[in-house]
Amino acid sequence: MPIDHLQIVGVRNLESVVIEPSPTINIICGINGSGKTSILESIHLLGLARSFRSSKIQPIIQHGENCCTVFGRLDDGYPIGIQRLTDGELLIKYAGKRLFSVAELACKLPLIIITPDTFQLVSGSPSLRRQFIDWGVFHVEHTFLTYWKNTRKILKQRNNLLKNGTISHSQVAAWDISLIENAEKVDQFRSNYINQLKNLFNQIVEILIDIKELKFSYYRGWDNEKKYSEVLSSNFQRDSKLGYTNLGPHKADLKITVGNRLATDVLSRGQQKIIVCALKIAQGLLFQQQLQRPCIFLIDDLASELDQHFRNNICQLLEGSGAQVFITAIDNLLITNSWNNKSKVKMFHVEHGQVKEMQP
Repeated sequence: MPIDHLQIVGVRNLESVVIEPSPTINIICGINGSGKTSILESIHLLGLARSFRSSKIQPIIQHGENCCTVFGRLDDGYPIGIQRLTDGELLIKYAGKRLFSVAELACKLPLIIITPDTFQLVSGSPSLRRQFIDWGVFHVEHTFLTYWKNTRKILKQRNNLLKNGTISHSQVAAWDISLIENAEKVDQFRSNYINQLKNLFNQIVEILIDIKELKFSYYRGWDNEKKYSEVLSSNFQRDSKLGYTNLGPHKADLKITVGNRLATDVLSRGQQKIIVCALKIAQGLLFQQQLQRPCIFLIDDLASELDQHFRNNICQLLEGSGAQVFITAIDNLLITNSWNNKSKVKMFHVEHGQVKEMQP
């Protein structure tokens, strides 16, 4: 659900901010260091209780303050708010009631973020691509989080036993029963999600760029032709020597290829960025199809990453998605004319931490 009222207090260099965003497109412009990215960061805090720029809370809280607070009102009228203290304490409220789970918060305000770091999705660690997959599964399959947590917990216990060399093959088999059950459910959810995402991704890529034989496929983390029980059993000796479980859902990946070669070996950096945008937009469209409500896109400095042609196409795809978009730019002219319906665009200028609405 879109945010129709946003208040920010105590976040980085921002003065107290009160704005009423558009339910569709919001352009946030200003020079580097003005605080425009901090607005995106504040919305990210509101939706996930953490920053996308820092794993620590102290740098996010304004110097001299002991907390930061972000409050929003969704377009259904319900208020949502979060407060983070320097000592790490977290307070989340929705519709006047306290929430005790970040997962609950994430369901209320689903966010998809595209920043310069996001472009590592193609070339970076497999963990980034697992996070991408799991975001989509989490919002659709309500039991996924339980199976995912169980799998991580059991794997940790199994690895501790393997590392210490205190368990035999017969003993580990008893632990593996629960691991197999949970891991196979995680794999099933992921596989189903990727199968649904493929068609949307292919449609969007065709609009954005012409790359022959581009495709992506899901790697479950072990041989597709084998049951996980067989893999664990046949790899026990190897796992014992390594001191950890070598194969499983913790090794899952999204394989992006051109022909028979990895995309990173074939595509330019610019082409990889476009592929990442296509993946993210496809994810947002699939979310809307499955849950019958749009997500919110947070996009940082798209203008510096892509040329005008691709910016226009991406912006028009975002506009057509029906999602609420917050997008930053140093020069608003680079992004203002990229939208078909400019009457729905709102623009906010940030200077020295102060935010003012201006005419687009």
